[in-house]
Amino acid sequence: MKLYDKIVEKKEKISVVGLGYVGMPIAVAFAKKVDVIGFDLNTKKIDLYKSGVDPTNEVGDDEIKTTTVIFTSDETKLREAKFHIIAVPTPINSDKTPDLSPVEGASRIVGRNLTKDSIVVYESTVYPGVTEDICVPILEEESGLKCGVDFKIGYSPERINPGDKVHRLENIIKIVSGMDEESLDEIAKVYELVIEVGVHRAGSIKVAEASKVVENSQRDINIAFMNELAMVFDRMGIDTKEVVEAMNTKWNALGFTPGLVGGHCIGVDPYYFVYEAEKLGYHSQIILSGRKINDGMGKFVADAIIRKLILANKVVRQAKVVILGITFKENTPDTRNSKVVDIIDSLREYGIEPIIVDPEADADEAKHEYDVDLVDIKDVQDVDCIVLAVAHNVLKQMSWDRMDSLYGNFDNEDKVLIDVKSILDRKVIEEKGYSYWRL
Repeated sequence: MKLYDKIVEKKEKISVVGLGYVGMPIAVAFAKKVDVIGFDLNTKKIDLYKSGVDPTNEVGDDEIKTTTVIFTSDETKLREAKFHIIAVPTPINSDKTPDLSPVEGASRIVGRNLTKDSIVVYESTVYPGVTEDICVPILEEESGLKCGVDFKIGYSPERINPGDKVHRLENIIKIVSGMDEESLDEIAKVYELVIEVGVHRAGSIKVAEASKVVENSQRDINIAFMNELAMVFDRMGIDTKEVVEAMNTKWNALGFTPGLVGGHCIGVDPYYFVYEAEKLGYHSQIILSGRKINDGMGKFVADAIIRKLILANKVVRQAKVVILGITFKENTPDTRNSKVVDIIDSLREYGIEPIIVDPEADADEAKHEYDVDLVDIKDVQDVDCIVLAVAHNVLKQMSWDRMDSLYGNFDNEDKVLIDVKSILDRKVIEEKGYSYWRL
């Protein structure tokens, strides 16, 4: 009997290692069909899941309360599973080189608890070759088993878009790969249990690994182009949003917009690709240039804030600035690799300690990652400058009177409003006389 059949008949279990924004939705989805063990080293997170709380907001508390996932931080429970999905983060080091320690650590944990005839599938973003050249030796060393004989491996890059309620796990085509035809077929069938739109069978593990870093690098480059245009148009006194709206009337326009590019995918994956390319003697020209532009956008926005404060006759060091939003993107509590932090750091260089408000962000994570204390918007008043940094729905729906109440009691022309995500109607704001700038 094939492993797939045993899983469907609930004679074997699936394990998901790493229950973050990617792993947890996968575990919950599979649990609707088969038996699932959800493992994470973070005991606090496991306790939240067990109590019916979803700290990621990806599936919601109701789903967590009713799911049959066996949440655990006891790695020996993994011995009950035969199909292991590893979905841990793969960040970068301070020097922009890949930090593979999370995926290596997860490999050791799974390896210590790996049994014969198992399949291990990696979803973590890596450069081509990591699964076979780095992870397999760890699995073999820890388990004492031989890959290809006692167990098999595959790779299926995650494509979940945190905070996106339209493009979900079930309706995004899943790329799957295996070390041979047998493992590929097994892996594809297992994922087809939850992927309603089907899977794409990649020709090899390296092809699947490459597809992930390339699809995000492509997006990164396109956004970098828009960011470069925004910086040039700012000098020309041309509104970038109006240019983009005009451009997008053409049928083949791609629809990209300028913005802060952070998070655990687009802001990281290109560095994985570049790292491996440079090991082979090729120095990236386009990808690194795009990364340089995007990594500099926080400072560009901060400089625009300072310029507007000066034009509004504010004493920069004494200016009271509130930043609305610190997560890496809208409608998610995830603050990992947020480029809003670059704005904060740049403002601090000018002697400004901004007030940070974010009703969606994980306050503990913001404090741990960036030593930032989030403030309730009810406690904010008498500010000189408002920076709309993240397009959370709750911020977009804020009434104008509520936003205006955050300012001090002075003329509109002295009220600085920075609209990073171009949320507001420029004409309406400027008619009110505010000192307005948008990316």
